[in-house]
Amino acid sequence: MTQAADALSNTAANGSPKKKRRGLRVVGWILASLVVIALVAAGLGVWTVQRSFPQTTGSVTAAGLSGDVTVQRDARGIATITADTSEDLFFSQGYVHAQDRFWEMDFRRHLTSARLSELFGESQVGTDSFLRTLGWHRIAEQEYKNMSDEARGYYEAYAAGVNAYLEERQGAALSLEYAVLGLQNPGYEPEPWEPVDSIAWLKAMAWDLRTNIEDETARALQAQFLSADQLAELYPGYPFEEHPVILADDPAGRRVVAVGKLEQGAAFVEEQFGKLIESLNLTPLEELLGKVDSLITSQAEGVGSNSWVVSGEHTTTGKPLLANDPHLGAALPSVWTQLQLRCSTVSEECPFDVAGYSFSGLPGIVIGHNQDIAWGFTNLTTDVADLFVESVEGDKYWYDNEWHDMTTREETIRVAGGDDVQLTVRETGHGPIVSGLTGEFTAIAENPRAETPEGEILPVGPGTMGGTMPYSEAALALRWTALDAGSTPEAIFMLNRAENFTDFREAASKFDVPGQNLIYADPEGNIGYQAPGKLPIRAQGQEGYLPTPGWSSAYDWQGFIPFEEQPWSYNPKAGYIVTANNAIVNDDYAHFLSRDWDYGYRAARIVELLEEKIAAGPVSAADMAAIHMDNQMPAAKALKQAYASVKSDDTNLQAALELLAGWDGQNSMDSAAAAYANVLWEHVTARLVSGHDGDIPRDDQSRFARVLELQLENPDSEWLTTNGSETTDEFLLGAADDALTELTKLQGKNAEKWNWGKLHAITLTHGTFGESGIAPIEALFNRGPYDTPGGSGVVNATGWSLGEGYATSTAPSMRMVIDVSDWDASTWQNLTGQSGHAFHKNYTDQVDGWTRGEQYAWAYTPAAVEAVTKDTLTLTPAK
Repeated sequence: MTQAADALSNTAANGSPKKKRRGLRVVGWILASLVVIALVAAGLGVWTVQRSFPQTTGSVTAAGLSGDVTVQRDARGIATITADTSEDLFFSQGYVHAQDRFWEMDFRRHLTSARLSELFGESQVGTDSFLRTLGWHRIAEQEYKNMSDEARGYYEAYAAGVNAYLEERQGAALSLEYAVLGLQNPGYEPEPWEPVDSIAWLKAMAWDLRTNIEDETARALQAQFLSADQLAELYPGYPFEEHPVILADDPAGRRVVAVGKLEQGAAFVEEQFGKLIESLNLTPLEELLGKVDSLITSQAEGVGSNSWVVSGEHTTTGKPLLANDPHLGAALPSVWTQLQLRCSTVSEECPFDVAGYSFSGLPGIVIGHNQDIAWGFTNLTTDVADLFVESVEGDKYWYDNEWHDMTTREETIRVAGGDDVQLTVRETGHGPIVSGLTGEFTAIAENPRAETPEGEILPVGPGTMGGTMPYSEAALALRWTALDAGSTPEAIFMLNRAENFTDFREAASKFDVPGQNLIYADPEGNIGYQAPGKLPIRAQGQEGYLPTPGWSSAYDWQGFIPFEEQPWSYNPKAGYIVTANNAIVNDDYAHFLSRDWDYGYRAARIVELLEEKIAAGPVSAADMAAIHMDNQMPAAKALKQAYASVKSDDTNLQAALELLAGWDGQNSMDSAAAAYANVLWEHVTARLVSGHDGDIPRDDQSRFARVLELQLENPDSEWLTTNGSETTDEFLLGAADDALTELTKLQGKNAEKWNWGKLHAITLTHGTFGESGIAPIEALFNRGPYDTPGGSGVVNATGWSLGEGYATSTAPSMRMVIDVSDWDASTWQNLTGQSGHAFHKNYTDQVDGWTRGEQYAWAYTPAAVEAVTKDTLTLTPAK
């Protein structure tokens, strides 16, 4: 009850008319005062919010330009920038990114330089310690020094454009977030933007797409209480006979490279063990990795992507069609910005006319098309990171039968409102030591174990490792390709101005990290594929499946696969190429790439749908867009098979089972059957992993779909008689009953009102203040929930995590279909909107369409851009 209501209640109890009148006057004054305060606050709030909105019309003077630049925006705030020189083009891109997303950019550079504590205080010291140990910013500095003068000039021009905008605005005039930050960290002022701030964000994206570090850790933990056979059953191999590989015409990769398997070296023969399993408690490490992930983009299962390209022989236009939808964390604003960069006259001096998706803070276009080619990306899922177990003593580590000094450096973490924190970073020859960081990680357990080549698991101790090894204590080092200085920052510009498949491959050869599947199309009718990236060659017998011994060079990486020997394809006989994080090649390929492919359900479904449409032919751009929204659940077939003969005497449960039996397998928005099937899937998998001495994470729904398929074929499966069940039917009925109980609690007894879209809704959470714990602040920035179809392992990959509820947490971060026959006939769509400013009309204006799979016209040619232009801003040089 409010104070005013209390006063009114007390007055009424007194019974005196005079006192009542006096009391009512007091109440009136209080209420009037509150109304005035609310109105003033509302006015101040509107002013605070709107003063950060960008100027999009008229003219602005910007020091650093050499000529006028035109910025045209359509109704969704998407900009087309036209300039006379490359430097002015990238300068203006920096200016426009700062207009729309500077808070996001400022936060990102504090993340990548491990300086979050300077923004948010001591709560971020653990995250900063971990990221400072990895040293993303230090590596970016080296990459900046190594790049060509031309590329360095582009980054410098971009930074100058950002800083020109910072000269105009400060504090809350930059973004509402700075007004909120001022409540906690008054006096903070953003520093000028530096080129290295742009480059370092590529390290964050590489981390987000790093693939199997968690898989290694999870398997190592499970090896404490599971046998090697049980572990193999939980991590079955890729189903090559059932699901597609990307090089469908040449799955062994023989056309790519005709080299044999690596020979086994004598040094390795002397070593007794090929793989190491840690008997550790690394849960704090996993929690911190999750924390870092949530600050980048990924927050749950589902990070991956789909892309496919169809040649003109199968399309309505007679030219290729190319589709792409990267799956990342459901961030607000979306990780992508949409943009076109156009030289007023395309020439050797100013070669850019490129449009697509970019990251705020990064010059150039990452995914999209220019006037000559189109391209798309999906995560390569090759294994490019290994955890090495080191035998250490203080700041020394044992390697090849002698002690070596670790490389150490001292780091100072500045803490807003607190004392500086000193951090000592230690590195072995394999990389930084990531265990035991400032209390955020547990120490490596005293009893690690090793797996022999025969699969036997043995304890590790002095004299048991093969050769001489003074065993003191263990530490964990990270070997990851992104911790080497690379050339990806320059590859983006090469890709943006590529004219043909040869140029495309040359750009790909420089795209070190993150490893991506690149697909290609051009107006001449060609389609292609390239697997770029720094792909390690491991020692014979090593697959990065489990943590690797660090004490002998016999276990080390042996270099990297030469680019000429990396998988590629050009105009394959099938007439299409599909990539969905599935296997690139089969096990006959000359080099080991991974054992942790996505299990291929999405790829198989896309291929199935494409072949259906090709058979009905020809394929249209609308057909391509429709495939984006296919909702077939990977586990649907196995679930229906499992319950086909299961009956219950409980009429409500039997009705639910009949609902499942009649389900089409699609996780459609309004489907009651999909709601029950997914809740049932939660309980089936929960029972599947129960009854063991340790925790088995349910971290990959496609993998568990494969596990269930294989276990249903095994009449003696121990996994289907857990949780006290004596038979498989008891197991299944118990899960079905639990699912019915939960869904009834969530959505009521009436099955007609069950609804997957509401159960699976997405709430778009602001990347920094969206989980502040302060409801009014969260309400400023968060939006939703929005009902959402799809699911994990689904083509419409709206991921959710088993054991953590059904809400969408990862998503197709954008969708596009590129028509190379007519660039203006292409379509695109972003998850949220172009603007990073809360309450701006373009903050979440694309979300409703995203849930329905709408795509919007993508204007590219000058006439088409002019036709959709709503606002025009001219940037002019300072005199």
